Amino acid sequence: MSEQGVEVPRALASGPSAFIPAKEILKEGPDQDILIESFLSMGRVDHITMVMALHPAYLSCFLRTQHALLEMDGPLPRHWRHYIVVMAAARHHCSYAVQQHSAGFLEAGGEESWLSGLQHAPTKLRSLKTLNKLLAHRPWLITQKHVQELVCPGADPRWSLAELIHAVVLMAHAHSLCSFVWGCGLNPEPDHIGGYTFQLPSPIHPAHSPQCPAHEDGRQEIVDGAMEVEVLMQRMVELQLQEEECTQEEMVTRFERERSESIPTAVVRGAPPDLVLRLVEDQEFRYEDFAPRGEQSPNTMRAQDYSWEDHGFSLVNRLLPDMGQLLDEKFQVQPTLTF
Repeated sequence: MSEQGVEVPRALASGPSAFIPAKEILKEGPDQDILIESFLSMGRVDHITMVMALHPAYLSCFLRTQHALLEMDGPLPRHWRHYIVVMAAARHHCSYAVQQHSAGFLEAGGEESWLSGLQHAPTKLRSLKTLNKLLAHRPWLITQKHVQELVCPGADPRWSLAELIHAVVLMAHAHSLCSFVWGCGLNPEPDHIGGYTFQLPSPIHPAHSPQCPAHEDGRQEIVDGAMEVEVLMQRMVELQLQEEECTQEEMVTRFERERSESIPTAVVRGAPPDLVLRLVEDQEFRYEDFAPRGEQSPNTMRAQDYSWEDHGFSLVNRLLPDMGQLLDEKFQVQPTLTF
């Protein structure tokens, strides 16, 4: 150890978000009260909470809903709840949510082997995979049959209606949360992969570490998503300065060319780690346009045929007490949000 030195952690990115300046998120104000409450209840203030605190009214609803889904009395065991969220987040390759709830799964007494792949999880949990991938990518394809296969007396294993509604709300919660994580460019938590890393000491051949590529001067190359996004934003500014000289069509063409040529998508978004890929079966099943031009649209439920107040609220509240009220509070707050 004395010859190689001590492994020192180094942050890969600064601030909770790659898009929102840390000084905006962390500035003092009345919104700090909810961050203090979050710390006292969870023992930490994660990046989701810090960014969402920009809208404290919504964050308050979000935290109450998430606490009820994951911690309060309900039909599903606590470690199953976290695992269902992990399954849902993995569909979106959302490493942030997968790592966060994998930790929650283990803290709740879950078996570590389940995180090695869906094949290690109980059959009852695996039976959710079809419904999960449809909810994640093509929810308009879900039919009555998908529910019947899980709850009918002949189903093996059989889900009760209360268990299934709990699982569905967890999956929907996780899918939307992944959109928030990606949309806000949340950086990894310090204890996540990519949050803080240890440089492996290799004094003999520092430029040829098998784990990290190196620059010509021997420094390890850190793929920093925030830095790459900053490059893209700079390109966008350059395009904006030239907009008076371009037609709208030329501007679109130029932007698309700069975006595709300057930064590989995998670098901006970050290639999913093995932990995520192990939990996704049928990886080729992704989002497709709802109604591609020239093709017949699938059967749909028209907006006037469904009402959250008349149908969803009563069903959720009956099968999962108080959850309908919590969701309704979120839906009421959402239209009031502004920048």
